[in-house]
Amino acid sequence: MKYEKIRKQVLEAILEAVDKRLINGTSGNIAMRDEEDDVVAITPSGISYIGMKAEDIAIVDLNGKWLEGPYKPSSEVPMHTAVMRARKEVRATVHTHSMFATIMAMGKSPELRPITPPQCEFTPVGIVPFTMPGSNDAADKVVEALGEKGKACLIKNHGMFTCGKDMKAAMHATIYTEEMAQATFYAKSLGTYEPMPKEAEKAMQALIAADQAV
Repeated sequence: MKYEKIRKQVLEAILEAVDKRLINGTSGNIAMRDEEDDVVAITPSGISYIGMKAEDIAIVDLNGKWLEGPYKPSSEVPMHTAVMRARKEVRATVHTHSMFATIMAMGKSPELRPITPPQCEFTPVGIVPFTMPGSNDAADKVVEALGEKGKACLIKNHGMFTCGKDMKAAMHATIYTEEMAQATFYAKSLGTYEPMPKEAEKAMQALIAADQAV
């Protein structure tokens, strides 16, 4: 099987996302770019992730052309490949319809703010206006929201999109962004919402960046 390594990484990540209830049914999609070739492994469209095999994962090029796999690639290929084209350091991307990220994407706030120190690594988390799923317009808006260094954004009435230098980094961004959205939801519901001060957020980001550079 060609591109076995990235196909297995995608499969392991999607099963982890299902286990953590970040993805339900056949919604959501995950992609991984090959280290040497400009190809991307991505979950197929409309196929249950439970029982899926590595060879079921589709392979597309960086422009989204379907190259391999028995099932049609995810309809969100444009979003994943657009981010990878724009950000050469990004090798893994995750899109979920997780509950709290989806809820908080419908608020009036222009971004999701960190509640706890670990969440600072993934902020700012901008909110993208609703655009038709699977469209090039949606892909362009996500690329714009992430900018040159962003790791996560929310999409109104749709969910969340995250990226990272590898699958571990992209999944961490997904997990902590959903945690941030959940904490924000409950704090606002209780009337106790107090995000971290901007100065503390920036200080934590500097500490995290220094630690990762070692």
